[in-house]
Amino acid sequence: MSKRIGNQEALELLEGGELLEIGSMALERKREKHGARETTFVIDRNINYTNICHIGCKFCAFHKNVNEEGGYILPYETIDQKIEELLAIGGTQILFQGGVHPHLGIDYYTDLVSHIRTKFPAIDIHGFSAVEVAYIAKKSGISTIDVLRRLNECGMESMPGAGAEILSDRVRSFVSPGKVDKEEWLRIHKEAHSLGMTTSATMVFGLGESDLEIVEHLECLRALQDETGGFTAFIPWSYQPDFTPLQKIRPDLGKQSPNRYLRILAFSRLYLDNFQNIQSSWVTQGSYIGQLALRFGANDLGSTMMEENVVAATGCSHSMATDEMIALIKGAGEIPVQRNTRYKHIRRFA
Repeated sequence: MSKRIGNQEALELLEGGELLEIGSMALERKREKHGARETTFVIDRNINYTNICHIGCKFCAFHKNVNEEGGYILPYETIDQKIEELLAIGGTQILFQGGVHPHLGIDYYTDLVSHIRTKFPAIDIHGFSAVEVAYIAKKSGISTIDVLRRLNECGMESMPGAGAEILSDRVRSFVSPGKVDKEEWLRIHKEAHSLGMTTSATMVFGLGESDLEIVEHLECLRALQDETGGFTAFIPWSYQPDFTPLQKIRPDLGKQSPNRYLRILAFSRLYLDNFQNIQSSWVTQGSYIGQLALRFGANDLGSTMMEENVVAATGCSHSMATDEMIALIKGAGEIPVQRNTRYKHIRRFA
């Protein structure tokens, strides 16, 4: 077991370490955890059940206000069709998220999850976010753990890490003041873990945070993982500025370089020593940087992304079919393995 990195050492490594040296260290750590040269991926679809949101994050180009042209709530028939199309290509998971709709309470969500679980029992529902859970609780007059318990009882067993951005209240108060604060995001994930649900953890960098705040973000995740073991994976990605309100307010916050992305990815593998899986974000970085990330500590390429709408709203649009994903992984000298939401292997493409 490699020695745990402390925060001061971590900060020095993030700020001053040579990129290729950090990458080499991260690859070695990856090999310690994943001896077989296998890279996992999941066949899923992002279903955004609504784009109506009252939160008003400055980095979001996807949301619409109530009664704004282009706003929607998907009918069951549309959701069913999307899931049927996913099943037809061997998909196993839906990433089910939306805007924080001001008029939707717990009954809407439990009815929707129950409908999907009943009609499509083989589909994993990787659903909602801590931000959505917090608002559902407020709207419905119940606690966040009651929201999670009721969703879990209806068939939702996993929650994505969306809404973390940077776990610094200084940054959050500027870019997303309407969202939950750092402690509430962590508490809701801890509650999910206490119910036996798994969650993923994320980070969006390039929002004006300092390197120290990146270290502190990872410190929060590492501490909670020590306590609960409930995180399945960590996924960092970079802020995409185009068409967002933040682009007008802070035009200096441009796209992050591939160098910066690979540095933070590799650093995450080294710091998060209790996370088994680090996922490459080819959706924001493109397929070739996503592939290169496998040499910088990532062991998972995420989803084939049959459908993605939130990042695409910024003009950053990448897509990939299953055969392309397999070819990309093999091109990196790895063996592709299809997984499910909990990282159980389904099929190995030797």
